[in-house]
Amino acid sequence: MRVCVCTVVHHPEDARILHRQIRSLLDAGHEVTYIAPFRECNVTPWREISPVDIPRAAGRRRLRALRAAHRALVEHSAYADVVLLHDPELLVSLPRQVRRRTVVWDVHEDTAAALTAKGWLPGPVRPLLRPLVRRLELRSERRHRLLLAEEGYRERFREEHPVVPNTTYVSDVPPGPPDDGRVIYVGHLSAARGAFDMIEMARLLAPEGITIELIGAADPDVRVALRAAQREGVLRWYGFVPNDRALRIAEGATAGLALLHDEPNYRHSMPTKVVEYMARGIPVITTPNPPAVEIVEPAGSGLVVPFNDPAMAADAVRKLRADPDLRNDLAKNGYETALARYHWPVHAKRFVAQLESWAGRSTAPAFDEPFVDTAATAEGTF
Repeated sequence: MRVCVCTVVHHPEDARILHRQIRSLLDAGHEVTYIAPFRECNVTPWREISPVDIPRAAGRRRLRALRAAHRALVEHSAYADVVLLHDPELLVSLPRQVRRRTVVWDVHEDTAAALTAKGWLPGPVRPLLRPLVRRLELRSERRHRLLLAEEGYRERFREEHPVVPNTTYVSDVPPGPPDDGRVIYVGHLSAARGAFDMIEMARLLAPEGITIELIGAADPDVRVALRAAQREGVLRWYGFVPNDRALRIAEGATAGLALLHDEPNYRHSMPTKVVEYMARGIPVITTPNPPAVEIVEPAGSGLVVPFNDPAMAADAVRKLRADPDLRNDLAKNGYETALARYHWPVHAKRFVAQLESWAGRSTAPAFDEPFVDTAATAEGTF
């Protein structure tokens, strides 16, 4: 099977796109053409894929990138059995030549709900865009195949669609115990994801010898604050690091942070970082978003703190530092739960099988077994 994968918004080394889905397709013996902003993100593509470079869509600068992506899709979808799109923007004015192929939209988020967290959109415009986004979703459902990243996304659509959850790779060798002086965050850094809360936490904890390490790209408004805090010596910010290396850096941390704010898009989206921390034997400190609580509390893998309260989050770190037995128990419980329920290869087989079943088909098959949790300068080809 030949699969043409495209993103114009996500980093080319996005964990879900590259490290999970593309890796799984390659391991299954399929050919992958990957259209993504490689040069703009300073990424060297894997040798196993056929890379096509396009500009990245960021903030309000999107039209040029989208046009380049559509041109690349017209060219490379011509020999593809499946076209896998990862951004709703790509579905707007999708060229007819591409629509004739088997197009799959991988739904990463609740697009309409996520508008509230997109700082580049003027506030008065966001409510006006919601109904347009909903219409785009329903039209895409009629024209294309859909994969959902969350069970909670089902209610947005009229038909049943398979769910490919955001899980992670879990080693069958248990990780070592967490230490007592390092707190980690892995993921994109934005105000809605708790970036300013973590900066404040760092200022509270640095005098006590506890270092907060933040791994991930940051929104423009957050970068200024991060650089200032780093100059003060109160935290360490790595910037973007590929997911596999970022998680190796995270290993052994006292705690992993997931301080999402109470935003509509997060109320029914599983924070992947929670599962990633658990898989690496890192106790979790999370805000009370329902999906996070539903994972952490039954597993006994972390502590829940209030929204927008860096002081309470810092107290949770102090509690873990002072109690090695609690740290170790939370770490052990998290690892065992992740291994039993969130190991990506279990879901990878069904993801690949679903694309195989859609390849070259004009009508979508029935979903007798939906995917469920079991227990973004230059153009051209490189």
